Amino acid sequence: GLPSAGAPGAWGGVRRRCQRLLYWVPVLFISSILCWSYYAYVTQLCLLTMTNIGEKVVCLVAYHIFFMLFVWSYWKTIFTLPMNPSKEFHLSYSDKESLEREPRGESQQEVLRRAAKDLPIYTRTMSGAIRYCDRCHLVKPDRCHHCSVCDKCILKMDHHCPWVNNCVGFSNYKFFLLFLAYSLLYCLFIAATDLQYFIKFWTNGLPDTQAKFHIMFLFFAAAMFSVSLSSLFGYHCWLVSKNKSTLEVFRAPIFRHRTDKNGFSLGFSKNLRQVFGDEKKYWLVPVFSSLGDGCSFPTCLVNQDPEQASTPGGLNSTSKSENHLFPAKPLRDSQSHLLTDAPSWPETAAKADKGKVGMSNPALTMENET
Repeated sequence: GLPSAGAPGAWGGVRRRCQRLLYWVPVLFISSILCWSYYAYVTQLCLLTMTNIGEKVVCLVAYHIFFMLFVWSYWKTIFTLPMNPSKEFHLSYSDKESLEREPRGESQQEVLRRAAKDLPIYTRTMSGAIRYCDRCHLVKPDRCHHCSVCDKCILKMDHHCPWVNNCVGFSNYKFFLLFLAYSLLYCLFIAATDLQYFIKFWTNGLPDTQAKFHIMFLFFAAAMFSVSLSSLFGYHCWLVSKNKSTLEVFRAPIFRHRTDKNGFSLGFSKNLRQVFGDEKKYWLVPVFSSLGDGCSFPTCLVNQDPEQASTPGGLNSTSKSENHLFPAKPLRDSQSHLLTDAPSWPETAAKADKGKVGMSNPALTMENET
């Protein structure tokens, strides 16, 4: 018979379900390798091959510590839901209607500027426009991007990782870093303790059992993964030290009138604390301790331009301030304390400027005008 009218929709649903199942293939691949490595190391190497009882006990205890930390951080990276922008960034019903009525261009930007004027956003598009997501109908917070796989806007999105079948972003970036660290330590530990038995395999020093093949493949797999993981972990350590995401390396954040690749960097110590938190006892444990809410971030541009203060009579203060336009709304408390070394917001500068040129802070004025 002929397909029913609802058939195309039904087939679309089946296709999406199949697609979702396929996305789990890389995770199942990693999980199966992990299960095999557990069997090969614990049973074949430690229990059946090692003869020294002390060596067996030390290797088994240390192995299970690394194994537990690896699995725990991997689990948290996979199953921690990515955070999406809060409701204040979504357009109101009336703003959505206005946006649909207006022709594309300056009229739409006027609607978006009005919606974004009280939001803590610094960054713009390449053309200097408000960053807006057509699919989610929201003004994008700083460092937020739309993931085409998840079909959602993800706060402080780093990348979509097929190996964890999840977006790596604000909610699970710490877990992802710990996953890389503990998987690297896991592989290095296996390679180091398996090395002497791997050498015996080639010198015919092992009894001719199936254990020898597990020992050989275990070393090759651990060594191979160690090389790839060390480069990936090193790269993400560099990103943390510079307070950048993978996306921001490929396209530097654009602040008003200029691009600044280090705009969110606050110095090594504060960059580290932004990801791992203030309490060091939680740094190495896969529990959430990152600072802030993922919707707003302090930037190195918040502080008054040192050159501005030396300008005679504040004559160039307006042009200088155009590079430092900040939202009128302050950062969340957990983020703003990172900026306690210097004035965080332009109120103090506003008072100084008022005394100089008899007007309010031009940075705030221009932000409200646009």
